[in-house]
Amino acid sequence: MHNILAIESSCDETAASVVSFDKEFIIKSNFISTQIDTHKIYGGVVPEIASRMHIESISGVVDGALKDANLTFSNIDAIAVTYAPGLVGALLVGVNYAKALSSALSIPLVPVHHIEGHICANFLATPDLKPPFMCLVASGGHSTIVKVSDYDKFDTVARTRDDAAGEAFDKISRVLGLGYPGGPAIQKAAENGDCNAFTFPKVSFSENSDFSFSGVKTAVINTIHKMEQKGEEVPKNDIAASFQHCVCDVLASRLVSCAKVHGINTVALAGGVAANSKLRELVNLYAQKENMRFVYPPITLCTDNAAMIGARGYFSFLKGEFAGSELNAVATKDIM
Repeated sequence: MHNILAIESSCDETAASVVSFDKEFIIKSNFISTQIDTHKIYGGVVPEIASRMHIESISGVVDGALKDANLTFSNIDAIAVTYAPGLVGALLVGVNYAKALSSALSIPLVPVHHIEGHICANFLATPDLKPPFMCLVASGGHSTIVKVSDYDKFDTVARTRDDAAGEAFDKISRVLGLGYPGGPAIQKAAENGDCNAFTFPKVSFSENSDFSFSGVKTAVINTIHKMEQKGEEVPKNDIAASFQHCVCDVLASRLVSCAKVHGINTVALAGGVAANSKLRELVNLYAQKENMRFVYPPITLCTDNAAMIGARGYFSFLKGEFAGSELNAVATKDIM
């Protein structure tokens, strides 16, 4: 049994985890230090602040992960680290720490793509899950549908052409005065709203299954501004519910349609927006109509965490796909 120490620092969570494998994945620890309360003041993540907070936290987070796992550095067989994509300053903290640790301990360094990590959270949550399956990765920075042909083979089949779903949630939440992060705030408001109160545009491109959220975001903002200019009371809960339903319906329908086109019978969710209950409800609805299996991680494995990085890193570790001191952080990198 190999113990993989994983490090994640792509945005505003400093995370470390120890993951091993014995017939199925075992999460021995999953330690996370979040910066949400700090960035909430600014209504979004401030990259410079995020980087500084990662520097302050990373040593303690790694120590915490080892302590929770009841292990020491001598028990670790490899280090997996997120190197792309993300905020480059934030990524650099994790990458440089991992490189130094790998060198000091003389153990392999495994580079991990953040999006592939999110997808592999499903292997942690659903032990009997096997490729192929179609996965929607939806978060503040990404909205991508990925065909998972093997444990380490990922191909993008559709994506947003502009705003990510999570980015749209954050923007509308700010305009409605609901706070940050936008996803949970919108969902909470929507619980007391009518999703049929407003009809917002659903934009998708049939030739390749891509989709867009800039139009719905603009439509919602214009609706709010017009009501404010007329002195009308803005029904925040109804707008939140209608907006949420619009975005989630596009994502859910596209995920299932992509799976159908590619002859795949299992669909999955990953990423922070995967925690949204309306998205899960709609994917389940569309999947049932097509007799497809639907799987998704628990909320703790939807948001950024290091356990998912450890899972993805494990498959590369088995193949001997290691990096050296040349490894660098990369802000933007598509799944190959």
